[in-house]
Amino acid sequence: MRAFIVPIAFAAAFMAAAPAWAQRASLADRVAVLEQRAADNRGNVDLLNQVTELRREVQTLRSQVEELQHQNEQLKSTARSQYLDLDGRLNRLEGTGLPPPADGAVPVDPVGAAPAAVPADTVPTVHGDAGLIANAAGERGAYETAFDALKAGNYAESAQLFQDFLRVYPEGVYAPNARYWLGESYYVTQNYELAREQFQALVTRYPTHDKTPGALLKIGLSQYGLRDLDGAEATLSQVSAQFPGTDAARTAEDRLHAIQLARVTR
Repeated sequence: MRAFIVPIAFAAAFMAAAPAWAQRASLADRVAVLEQRAADNRGNVDLLNQVTELRREVQTLRSQVEELQHQNEQLKSTARSQYLDLDGRLNRLEGTGLPPPADGAVPVDPVGAAPAAVPADTVPTVHGDAGLIANAAGERGAYETAFDALKAGNYAESAQLFQDFLRVYPEGVYAPNARYWLGESYYVTQNYELAREQFQALVTRYPTHDKTPGALLKIGLSQYGLRDLDGAEATLSQVSAQFPGTDAARTAEDRLHAIQLARVTR
């Protein structure tokens, strides 16, 4: 009987102790949960601090960007003023020297306003015997007729007369001058592609002629009139390199500077 009672008592004691153990286990779990929550809260606080710091940095960067944009606008404004000033001076320098058209309509030239001064011309020197010089008299008369029309502002007429001259005297002593002024007849009326072709023909056929630097310059200015800025820059750079120290080279360098300023102000 005693042997039977002892196990029963042991089992009863174990059952009485079980709730206390279970309570200790439950408390440990609760502590663990609270500790996890506290850790999560610390993590949230750290994350919140990081977000606040990032916002502060973004605001600082935004302020710096706004300042840089303001400075950039100021630089563009300064460059634009410099470009307009330089472009105005170049317009006067790059003018053809030809009067307005005879019909009174002044052409609008984006690279050179047409001033009223009458252009100066270089009279070619005729080398050879007396017979050759005598034969040149008819050539000179035809040339002067075309040139008089040019000086009078009759550009359509002068272009036709210079074309006729070049057909009759393609290798004449006045041929380089005639081709140059034919190009100018086109240039002043904004026929830039036709002008470029004539100036290019002069440069190609008469590379050592005294009008070649001016013709090469006008090729670049014609390209500029056609809004071929890359081509204009290349040609104007060639003028500076090939004919340094000349008026054409100085004008080409100024126009190059103006083109670069124009690119900045876009």
